[in-house]
Amino acid sequence: MSSGDDQRSQASAKPAFGEAQACAVVESVFGFKVSKIQPLPSYDDQNFHVCVSRAKHTTEGPVEYVLKISNTESSRTPDLIEVQSHIIMFLQAAGFPTASVCRTKGDNITHLVSVDGGSEIKSYLVRLLTYLPGRPIAEIPISPQLLYEIGRLAAKLDKTVEKFHHPKLKCLHREDFIWNLRNVPLLERYLYALGQDRNREVVEQVIQLFKDEVVTKLCHFRECINHGDLNDHNILVESSKSAFGDAVYHVSGVLDFDDMSYGYYVFEVAITIMYMMIESKDPIQVGGHVLAGFESIIPLTPIERGALFPLVCSRFCQSLVMAAYSCKLHPENEAYLMITAKTGWKHLQLMFDMGQKAVEEIWFDTAQSYQSGISMCLDKSSHELG
Repeated sequence: MSSGDDQRSQASAKPAFGEAQACAVVESVFGFKVSKIQPLPSYDDQNFHVCVSRAKHTTEGPVEYVLKISNTESSRTPDLIEVQSHIIMFLQAAGFPTASVCRTKGDNITHLVSVDGGSEIKSYLVRLLTYLPGRPIAEIPISPQLLYEIGRLAAKLDKTVEKFHHPKLKCLHREDFIWNLRNVPLLERYLYALGQDRNREVVEQVIQLFKDEVVTKLCHFRECINHGDLNDHNILVESSKSAFGDAVYHVSGVLDFDDMSYGYYVFEVAITIMYMMIESKDPIQVGGHVLAGFESIIPLTPIERGALFPLVCSRFCQSLVMAAYSCKLHPENEAYLMITAKTGWKHLQLMFDMGQKAVEEIWFDTAQSYQSGISMCLDKSSHELG
């Protein structure tokens, strides 16, 4: 398939429901009376924030939901979406701040909606989840204490999902899924979206680093199921007042399990470090705090630690390359797609300029400081990094 054909195929995959269509889906499939509906930012699916009217004489139950409409490609893998939905429910039952999955009037967790597109009938899987309160951490100054908490959250999530069982779990082995860190070499087919410039040179160097330093070590990493997208818009926080009167943030929600797949512990912490760097004014310092939190639950092996630098660089490249590619398909969505690019290229270049040894020294020294006294480290680092 040529790049042009690929673009046309991908462009047609994203849903384009209007508010009236989305409202009709909620009412006909899930049985709620919609009082208000508005679109939410999304990557290649479509999401709506839905407010519903409570039934008469009812004062309990949620009134805010998120309607998720999967793209046509994802809608062809209903087993995958079913497993991801069951994991969300499993994690909520285990105490994680995830959404509740609403059942359809037919008592299913997904429903296939067919839309006449003129030249063809397109089918989209739809789900309804409860709306989680809180602010994305991208919007707040992030402290070392919160970074540590997010590292712990990432590790706890991976450990908890190990207890999850489902007859269709094998569908999380997503061999060619572009967002799985194992598949960094697949980025080569999308490099044309960058043109010929310094950014492309850096990405090519990272892909080669991945082939040299990561591919040969994959068999030594410990496998698990990864959330795979703990970014600064998929983690919500709420604030409370400390004893000193200032705001203290804690995680109140974890969103978007659509990138979930089999990976490795070290993939999860690398992805989390990369996204926590995005909004930070001191991005290199971030990694040590996230790593310390993660290792308080799952200590990494020396081989896994040695792969962190190329893996964080590789995740930057996945995000930056695929954003550039997606912008060619959906220029109208550029503001959302290019969020990472605002600082991502600069942070990636900074890591490359400093070099692996220097960056690792900062990360590992910071993580080690928690071993010798967590409370002292957090108190000393109460200033904000973002």
